[in-house]
Amino acid sequence: MNPLRPLILAAAGNDTIRQAVATLPGGRTLVSRFVAGETTADAVRTVRELAGDGLHATLDYLGEDTHDKDQAEVTVLAYLELLDALHGAGLSDRAEVSVKLSAVGQLLSDRLALDNAWRICAAAEQCGTTLTLDMEDHRTTTGTLDVLEELRHTWPSAGAVLQSYLHRTERDARKLATAGSRVRLCKGAYAEPAEVAFGDGHDVDLSYVRCANALLEGGAYPMFATHDPRLVELVGERARWYGRQPGEFEYQMLYGIRPDEQRRLAEAGHVVRVYVPYGEQWYGYLMRRLAERPANTAFFLHALVSRS
Repeated sequence: MNPLRPLILAAAGNDTIRQAVATLPGGRTLVSRFVAGETTADAVRTVRELAGDGLHATLDYLGEDTHDKDQAEVTVLAYLELLDALHGAGLSDRAEVSVKLSAVGQLLSDRLALDNAWRICAAAEQCGTTLTLDMEDHRTTTGTLDVLEELRHTWPSAGAVLQSYLHRTERDARKLATAGSRVRLCKGAYAEPAEVAFGDGHDVDLSYVRCANALLEGGAYPMFATHDPRLVELVGERARWYGRQPGEFEYQMLYGIRPDEQRRLAEAGHVVRVYVPYGEQWYGYLMRRLAERPANTAFFLHALVSRS
């Protein structure tokens, strides 16, 4: 874990630092490494560039913890605009969208979040793609999976996300491990209490492997979200053991993290999907990425003071 994590997360609420990152030349370089840009056009351009490298994308319009119905509507309309733009650019087969329910009204009501996610699903289907519901902290896990179940009655391709650091996740993985069920498996990035989450990284990794086995055995379409070289190799071995060919599962990595590995896996015939964030609310996302790894922090400090 990054020893500077508490300080970096505290900086996420500091407007002075945000302004410095946004305006200094080195700051702009930093933002462009991890965030595609602020506009729909930026997102579409990034998908086109990734497609040129043989990569797929899942697009996240940044924003979460929405307590205002009007702001939730702004987020929905942004996704509808994005989907229409992807379709118009002939890129629907290269990208899907990732949606945080808290960004479309979950903190106001699960009903509002479901209705808004329904609208995005309908637009995604019309544009020839689909969506995945992002997972947030443990307090919303059950509600998010309930919304997913409702959506899948009409759109069975709607994707789920499971986080291996939660004690409950192996059970959830077995429930979701049905034929064709799209499930992104990640470790998890939120601070969680010990009663609901593993505190040791080794235990999180062991849970990840158990969940991967459950998804592969049950016939799901697993989407392995990890940058850990050990887990990349291990889930590849487990996929082969279960008779999965390249294209019957995929790897997922964040935009700006291990791009050479992303291309290497794609060149080896694997489906590799890059999680691409964009939008005006980039600062909080950027701080979380920096807090995850010391190497990211070093890049941040160098970029922030650079004038070139």
